[in-house]
Amino acid sequence: YEKEPWWLLTTAFLWGAIPSIIIAYIFNSLLSTPIYLLTSETTGDTLAASFIAPPVEETVKGLVLVIIFFRWRHEIDSPLDGIIYGAMVGMGFAMVENIYYFVHVYADGGMEAWGTNVFVRSILFGLNHALFSSMTGLGIAIARMATNPLLRFAAPVIGWSTAMFLHSLHNFTVSFGNLLCLVAFIFDWGGLALTMVIIVWALYQERQWLRKYLVEEVQLGVLTLNQYETVCSGRKRSGHRFQTLLSQGLRPYWQLSRFYYRCSELAYKKHHFALFQDARNQQLIEDIRQDLTTLGR
Repeated sequence: YEKEPWWLLTTAFLWGAIPSIIIAYIFNSLLSTPIYLLTSETTGDTLAASFIAPPVEETVKGLVLVIIFFRWRHEIDSPLDGIIYGAMVGMGFAMVENIYYFVHVYADGGMEAWGTNVFVRSILFGLNHALFSSMTGLGIAIARMATNPLLRFAAPVIGWSTAMFLHSLHNFTVSFGNLLCLVAFIFDWGGLALTMVIIVWALYQERQWLRKYLVEEVQLGVLTLNQYETVCSGRKRSGHRFQTLLSQGLRPYWQLSRFYYRCSELAYKKHHFALFQDARNQQLIEDIRQDLTTLGR
C-alpha cells in the first residue's frame, strides 16, 4: 500500500553488494586464520563457514538496517518494511558472492561444475541471504513499532540472532552434503514460507489500518467515500491508476499515484500517533491532510 523510496532501497542493496562484502571478507579472513592453523583445511572450512561467517556477515549486513532505523525510521511503517529493507541488503550481498563462486567454480571444475553451482546457489538456495537479513530487518521494524522498552531492545537482538542461526545451520548442513543438505533445504524454504506468511499478515494489517484511520478523513471532508473505498483496496487502486494512465496520460497517473501514496502515509502516521502520542507525527498528519486536499481536487 506504500512503496518504499527507491533511493533507500538502492542504498540497502548497494550496502550489501559492496561495503558488506569487503568488510565481511576482511573479518572472515582474520577470524578464520586461527582455526586453519589448528585444524585441517576441510575441518577449518566447515568451522569457519558455520561459526565465523554467519555472525560476521549478518552483523555487517545489519549495520545499514540499524542506520536506517536511527536516520530514516519514518520510512519503517510496518513489519513488512523491515523485511523489504533486510531482503534488499541480502540480495545485494548474494549477487556479488554468487558471482565470485561462479567464477571460482568454473575455473576449478569447468562447465559441468559451474552449472551445478549455479543451480544450487541461484535456484535451490538463491534467496538465503535475503531470508537471513530479512530476519534482522523484521526485528528492527518490530522495535520501531513497539511501545514496550524491553521489546524495543529484544526484537532486534532476536531478529539478528535468528538470522545468524539460520545462516549457521545452512552452512553447517551443506558442508556435509548428502542427506544433511535436505535439512538445509527444509529449513531454508520453511523460513521463506514463514516469511511469506508474515508478509501476508502484514499486508492484511496495513489494510486494516487504512480502513480504521482513513474513515475519519471522510467525515472531515479530506476524502470522499469513493476515494476511501478505492484507497482501501489494492485491486481498485491498481485498476484506477491503469485506467488513468490509458485515458489521461502520464502526468495525471503520477499525480494519482502520489495521492494514494499520501493516503497510505496518513494512515500509518495516524497509527504511529496512536501508539506514541508524539508531536512530530501529529504535525505530519496535518501536513499530509493539506497535501491530500490539494491532490484530491
